[in-house]
Amino acid sequence: MKIKTLLLVVVFSVTTSLGSLWFYHSIFRDQYPSAEQPAKLPVNYARFIDGTAPTGPADFTAATSASTPAVVHIRTRIKQQESSNLPRRGNPFSDLFGDQYPFGGMFGGPRTVPEEQASGSGVLVSSDGYIVTNNHVIDRADDINVTLANRKSYKATLVGSDPNMDLAVIKINAGALPYLIYGNSDELKLGQWVLAVGYPLNLDVTATAGIVSAKARNIGINKSDRPVESFIQTDAAVNPGNSGGALVNTNGELIGINTAIASPTGSYAGYSYAIPVNLVKKAVNDILKYGTVQRAYLGVSYPQDNLSPEEKDRNGIKDGDGVFISGVATDGAAEAAGLKKGDFITKIDGNKIQTGPELQEQLARYKPGDKISLAYQRDGKEATVTVTHKNRTGNYNIVKAETVIDKLGGAELQTLDAAIAKKNGLDGGVLVRKIGAGVLKNTRMQEGFVITGVNGHSVTKLEDLASALANVKGIVKLEGVYPGYDGTYAYPLNLDDAAGDAGR
Repeated sequence: MKIKTLLLVVVFSVTTSLGSLWFYHSIFRDQYPSAEQPAKLPVNYARFIDGTAPTGPADFTAATSASTPAVVHIRTRIKQQESSNLPRRGNPFSDLFGDQYPFGGMFGGPRTVPEEQASGSGVLVSSDGYIVTNNHVIDRADDINVTLANRKSYKATLVGSDPNMDLAVIKINAGALPYLIYGNSDELKLGQWVLAVGYPLNLDVTATAGIVSAKARNIGINKSDRPVESFIQTDAAVNPGNSGGALVNTNGELIGINTAIASPTGSYAGYSYAIPVNLVKKAVNDILKYGTVQRAYLGVSYPQDNLSPEEKDRNGIKDGDGVFISGVATDGAAEAAGLKKGDFITKIDGNKIQTGPELQEQLARYKPGDKISLAYQRDGKEATVTVTHKNRTGNYNIVKAETVIDKLGGAELQTLDAAIAKKNGLDGGVLVRKIGAGVLKNTRMQEGFVITGVNGHSVTKLEDLASALANVKGIVKLEGVYPGYDGTYAYPLNLDDAAGDAGR
């Protein structure tokens, strides 16, 4: 009898042990999908690989040790420049001598804009030095310097940016770097713990914790042409300098890029906002593959959320499930699919849509030519159609990154030959071989002109000119010389004319 009992105990122990191993494998394999291939994970995830990550509630030590080495400090500099667009200084002698005072010119002319310096954060997303940050962190910068958590510093170059999503990709020349792996922002739940990692207030790398307090939040902070705002809202403390830093989950995965704070003072006062990583991942891939972010346009307009009943009545906006379509663009993707004013968009590829920001976030994941399944309600009846996205100009083509040649309307430009530059005492420049039929024809510039500066920023090669004109609008000043002739020349150029020509 004792032997029988002993055998039963042994069998029970073996069975429960095997069951525990199966349970652990099935649960934790899903939680850490790459843990079975530790050689493919960056070394900063060592605590998740070797099993020393704490399993207790709300313990951030492993996530912090994984994320802090991969978040960088970005410092930018915008050089001093002269601008003719600033207000002229008043002439103190005009009351006595009138505007014809012989030295009145001393009080006019170009004004100097002092050098600007700023700092922010960025996130390494590859071992060879690609970094994602906010566009507003590096916008207009002449110099971008990156300092890693180990205090090593590098010069960075801009790979591409998208003001509408407030994202940019920069690159440093280094290898074997720690980096963050992408999580899945769609899986975030309200109340879930998250960490904000960055360099606030010019401090060293800093981590703060909070919970996800809302998703798909629009706060109207992006003032670009066609902004995409569908933020993750958290109560993790974020301050100036955190912009471009990482929002990570307790697995140490990147789930957002910290972008903004809601504050009456400009410093942390309760809520911070991050761009969901699923949008970040798409933007980074587009920039690396196409040179620019590919935007899919559905061709509908919809009212802003939280309108009062009176405003809805006044504008003929009905209540219902989903997003109310208040207008359909002629020849747009929505019209081609049969959508009409008054319909309610309820789902995109099976994902439920209830607000404008949710619709915006879903559409931002696609590019021109992509097909989606779109569910809508009309007169209380549900229907589903296939929609093929178009681009901004109304066709299905992939959008190419605009080059400096495109921006100047087909002018023939080339980096000035080094021998000619040396002969003329120049560090370099861009030779205008042909004016072309674009915006340069609106200036008095002649062929053979060498561009040496834009708005006071030095230009020594074609890439410098492209960078200087990348995110500028309105009137800029092209400065330079004609080799063999004395003096320098400056030509005002209205880049809005180029945008107008492109839109016709």
